[in-house]
Parts: sequence; structure tokens; C-alpha cells
Amino acid sequence: RRAAEEYGMFIEGIAGLPNDKGDVEQFDAQVETAKRAGAEVVRVVIIPGRRYERFDTLEEFRAFAERGQRSLELAEPVAARRRMRLAVENHKDQRVPERLALLKKIDSEYVGICLDMGNSFALLEDPTEVVESFAPWAFTVHIKDQAVKEYEQGFLFADMALGEGFLDLPEMVRIVRTARPETRFSLETITRDPLEVPCLTEKYWATFPDVPGSDLARTLRTVRAHEHDGPLPQISGLPMEEQMKREEQNVRRSLAYARESLGM
Repeated sequence: RRAAEEYGMFIEGIAGLPNDKGDVEQFDAQVETAKRAGAEVVRVVIIPGRRYERFDTLEEFRAFAERGQRSLELAEPVAARRRMRLAVENHKDQRVPERLALLKKIDSEYVGICLDMGNSFALLEDPTEVVESFAPWAFTVHIKDQAVKEYEQGFLFADMALGEGFLDLPEMVRIVRTARPETRFSLETITRDPLEVPCLTEKYWATFPDVPGSDLARTLRTVRAHEHDGPLPQISGLPMEEQMKREEQNVRRSLAYARESLGM
């Protein structure tokens, strides 16, 4: 906390939600520690893994979604007592209507969104529309940029330095700043191999019974319109020193873009 104050930085926490009443005491200790460190927001995730990879059936996904809701219901009184805001990330798990329904059901000033600007594209949602929907609930933002390229089972989804992908970051930032001027942005640029989003496979659709084909069509049109020129970054085969060098380069380019093009 002293170091953050010295450098003019801010602290955000990450905590694991309680699975049952027996975990509440430990969760309370995590929130207390985050608060003592100077955090005003703690980021949480309610469903493990990427929806289209983790779950084979709709019933299995719904069971985990219900478990996530119960975890939030156990966590909310702790957050309210500690006056700590819990930011639930859109973590390639629930689409916008599902997540907003959950937040409205919890109905707490201490439970909102960790708005990841890229994740929901993997669920066939329009990135700018996602930001518009979640911005009023955003306690914190993961700002990132993504590049895309088709492959036989869907599309590849690569993390890029800010300004080097297809996301409309100036518009997204404007939307958030208009809705919640006090919300802070955290850079989340992960230097890794592209992720596979196999949206043309049967397994992908196992937990999406009601998603219209028009969403898939729009997503693939977007991929084709913004397909990355040249190969996407491949990181895992590089020596560790080169991976670290690439990571630092991505972060530095992202910070420069944020200053010069986003007014941060």
C-alpha cells in the first residue's frame, strides 16, 4: 500500500469466492487483506474455465452457473460489511443477458462487473455492444486488444499490444468513461499463443441452445473483415528469454498507445 501511494498507483485484489458457508471466513480474510493493501475493488470469477471448453452439456453448465450464484450470495454480505466492491469478470462464461440477470438478482451496490473488453467475442457477442451493456455496472476494466484469423473449426483469437488488433478501443473507452467516469482501467496484455475458438464444432454449441445463427454469422463476418495480416504471434516455442522480451515489448507498446491515443 505504501509503495502504491509512493508511485501514484492503485491496487486491485483478486479473490476466490466461497463455495459454501465453510469458506466464508477465508473469503472474509482475503477481502480484509485486500482492503488493508489499499484495494477498493476485488475481481472474482464465478464459473471456471472457458464455457465452450469446460462443459459438455447445458445441464453441467447450468449447475456451475447456479453454484456461482450461490457463491456470490455468500460473498455479498462480506463485501457489504467490508465496504468492498466485487467485480465479476466476463470470463468467457456467461453472455450479456445471463450476466445482467445475475447481477439484478443479487441486487447489491457491492457486486458489479470486471469488464474485459475482449473476452465476450469468443461467445459470439459484439465487443462494442458488450461494453455498452456492461459499462454502467463496471467497477474495473481489463483493457486489451485482439487479433483474429479463421481456421477450419472457427477462428483464432490472439492477444496483441493495444492498437494492434481489431477492437475499437477509443470508442470502448469513451463508452466506459461516459457511463462511469471513476472506473479505472488495467492493462491485460497476455503474451501467449492464439486461443482456438471452435465455433463451427458441435461441442462448442452444447451450452448455447438459444444463440441465434445471426450471431455466428456476424462474428465470422467480423473475423473476415479484420483478419490479421500475416501469421499470428506464436510464443510457446520461443526460449524463455525471448518470451519475456516479447512480453515487455507488448506492455511498453500498449502503454505508449494508451497515453498517445486514449488519453491515459
